[in-house]
Amino acid sequence: MKQQRTGTARSVTDGLKLHRHLVRSPGRAHTVITLRPGTHARFSTNRFHETWHVLSDDHGSRLLGRLLWGMSYQARPGTVVLIDQAFLTPNPFDAEPPDPILLVPGWCTPFDDRIAGQLKRRLPLTKPEGTVRWQTFGLDRTLEPAALEDWWSRYRHREHRGRVTRSHGLVVLTPSTPDEARAWALSATSLDASGPYGTDYTYLGPYDRGFDGEIQIFRRFRPMVSVAGRARAQVLSRHEGPVDPDLLRPAIWREAEIVRGETHLRIRVWRDRGYELGAAAAAMLAHADVTTLDDLAAIGSVEAYRRMRAADVRGLDLEMLWAMEGAVTYRDRRGVGAERRRELRAQLGEEPGAAVTAAARTYRPRRAPTRPGFRAVPVGR
Repeated sequence: MKQQRTGTARSVTDGLKLHRHLVRSPGRAHTVITLRPGTHARFSTNRFHETWHVLSDDHGSRLLGRLLWGMSYQARPGTVVLIDQAFLTPNPFDAEPPDPILLVPGWCTPFDDRIAGQLKRRLPLTKPEGTVRWQTFGLDRTLEPAALEDWWSRYRHREHRGRVTRSHGLVVLTPSTPDEARAWALSATSLDASGPYGTDYTYLGPYDRGFDGEIQIFRRFRPMVSVAGRARAQVLSRHEGPVDPDLLRPAIWREAEIVRGETHLRIRVWRDRGYELGAAAAAMLAHADVTTLDDLAAIGSVEAYRRMRAADVRGLDLEMLWAMEGAVTYRDRRGVGAERRRELRAQLGEEPGAAVTAAARTYRPRRAPTRPGFRAVPVGR
C-alpha cells in the first residue's frame, strides 16, 4: 500500500487522501475507506460506565471529525469508514488492546452482526483498490464561531437516534442521519484538551439512562499510553499479580501512579469505612506534623507545604500544594482553578529555584464548549 508522505502525515484538511477497498461477501459488497499507512493519528477504545469510548488526542479528534463530516454526504449504500489496527494503540488507562473503529452511515447502509462478522474476518485490509479524496464541504466555514452557534441553534431540537455498539470485535459508530453525522463531526472537531484537566469529551447518540458512546481526548494521550503499557507489563510480570480483570485494572492504575511518580499526590483515599491520608502522602506530611486529614484541614495546605519545604522533603513541588488544597476542599487537584492557585502562591511566598521552575507551568485558558450541555469535567477511566 502507498505510504502517506511525511509532510502530509499530520494533515487534517479538506481533500484528505484515503484508501478505498472493495470487500465482497455473499449477496453484497462494501466499499471500505481506510487511512493511509503513515498517518500520524492514533486511537484507542474501551468500555467504562456502560459506555463505549473512542479515545485519542486533539489531532485524532479533528481527523475523526473530518471522517464523520465527509461521510455525512454519502448517499451510495455500502460505504463505510474503518480505523484499523495500524492506527490503534492500547488504551491509556490500563493498556488493554483496542478494537477497530467502524463509521457507518445509518441512513443508507444496512449493517448488522452478520455483516460485521464478515468484515472482521477480512481484516486487515492490505490491498486497496485505489485512493479517494475525502471532501468535507463546509466544515471549516461551519467551525467559525458565529456559523457554529447558528448551526447548533438550528440542530439542537432534532431527535438523536444514532448508536454506538460493539459487534464481532468492532466498535461501530452509526449516526442515523446526515445531520447527526455532522453534529458528531462538529462535536469531535471542537474538542479541546488544553484546559487544566488535560481532557475533553462529547457524548454520542440519545440519552437513555446513559449514553451508548463517547469521544474523549487527552492532551498527553501518547505519554499516557506509554505509562499504562509499562505499568501493565510490571503488574503482569509478578507471580502474585491478579488475573481477574476487575482486580487487574485497579492494580495497573496504582502501578501507573508509581511509574509517573504521583503516588504522593493521592492525599485523600478511601479505606474501610472512611477517608484517610494516602500512604505516600502521609510519609511526606509527617514532616509537617500532619497525620490525619483533620490535621491537614486545621493548618491548611499552604502551611503544610511551608513546613515540608522547610524540612527539605524530597519530591516536593507545587503539584503537592494543589493536591492538598483539592483534598481539603473535596476536589481533584486539577480542579483547583487558576485564581485560587495564584492566591495560594501569594500566601506561600517565594519558592526556591526548583519550585519556581515547576510553578512556571501554565495552562492555556479553556475554550467554552460549543455544543449545548456538553461540558468538560474530570472523568474516570
